[in-house]
Amino acid sequence: MLAKLRIAVLSTAVIGCAAHSGSALAQKKYDTGATDTEIKIGNIIPYSGPASAYGAIGKTEEAYFRMINDKGGINGRKINFVSYDDAYSPPKAVEQVRKLVESDEVLVVFNPLGTPSNTAIQKYLNAKKVPQLFVATGATKWNDPKNFPWTIGWQPSYQSEAQIYAKYLMKEKPGAKVAILYQNDDFGKDYLKGTKDGFGAKAASTIILEESYEVSEPSIDSHIVKIKSANPDVLLIYTTPKFGAQTIKKTAELGWKPLQIITNVSASVGGVMQPAGFENAQGVLSAAYAKDGADPQWNTDAGMKKWTEFLDKYMPGSDRTDGALVYGYGVAQTLAKVIEMCGDDLTRANVIKQAASLKDFTPDTLLPGVKINTSATDFAPIEQLQMMRFKGEKWDLFGDIISGEVSN
Repeated sequence: MLAKLRIAVLSTAVIGCAAHSGSALAQKKYDTGATDTEIKIGNIIPYSGPASAYGAIGKTEEAYFRMINDKGGINGRKINFVSYDDAYSPPKAVEQVRKLVESDEVLVVFNPLGTPSNTAIQKYLNAKKVPQLFVATGATKWNDPKNFPWTIGWQPSYQSEAQIYAKYLMKEKPGAKVAILYQNDDFGKDYLKGTKDGFGAKAASTIILEESYEVSEPSIDSHIVKIKSANPDVLLIYTTPKFGAQTIKKTAELGWKPLQIITNVSASVGGVMQPAGFENAQGVLSAAYAKDGADPQWNTDAGMKKWTEFLDKYMPGSDRTDGALVYGYGVAQTLAKVIEMCGDDLTRANVIKQAASLKDFTPDTLLPGVKINTSATDFAPIEQLQMMRFKGEKWDLFGDIISGEVSN
């Protein structure tokens, strides 16, 4: 009887030990898109069309996962990265995402780019319970875990960024007359809302013109001419890269010199400022959360040294002044961290759970002091920015890191 009792106690102890050791003894769990050897990651991005400048992000992510695979993968599994062109077209985005989910059978749809495209696929992915993970757009609506528990953002929200610009202007240029050029979609309207929220009661008297353009327009020169005729002191350029470059170039051609503030997503030195003409871009303001690959101040930075080594080996000949290469690396590194945290539980539910459990994570490419934090009720990983001014052929950061948290 005593021997039996000892065996029972021992069994209980073993069971207790197994329960406490967690994933070490846990069964491997997989959803569609994950196996013992592979994790299939889906992506859509505009490799063609009006926002094709962002295609470099997809190319950087593909190269990053190649590097990961060369090092043995994540927890022994290789990344199979399947990326399609959606040409910044919502109907095309829906078609390509359906293909990724239903034909390619990916585990997650990672870093799909553009507010219109993500809006078009959000309900479908949430209904299918497929993670829409680290979307490449700063629309505020991606931080809505209650209504869209399968969608999570990555970069700072456009409303946060716009509020920071409004606060800066109220402090540095009180009484300024402000004109806003914005893309006529959710992307542009988010910036518009953030600006008005930032100005508060002064919005109506401060903003003298709101001029929208369509992403399908080949040139927005006529809009710039119209804005100039209103004679504002400040021009807020709430555009994607192609149109940002056009705006800076056209204001210079007109011999017009308002204070210009451009979106973070259009602040690439190689993708926007250089095509606009460095001489035309002097004094333009923006805000950043990531380091600038074109800035020599980061030459001795440990994180950017890793980024440089990665480019040398996996993207030789690439344009280091293109902010898309910094962005693609940082978001891919964040996904790699989440997959690592998942261990052998590669279910879609666990991917989202881990993505919503990041604590002070700092990818190699983020500015010092900017950290990624998420929780079950906060799906906005990055909420900090620092103002910067274009000088010479690079951006100069100034002021403190500013938090711009937006409540839902």
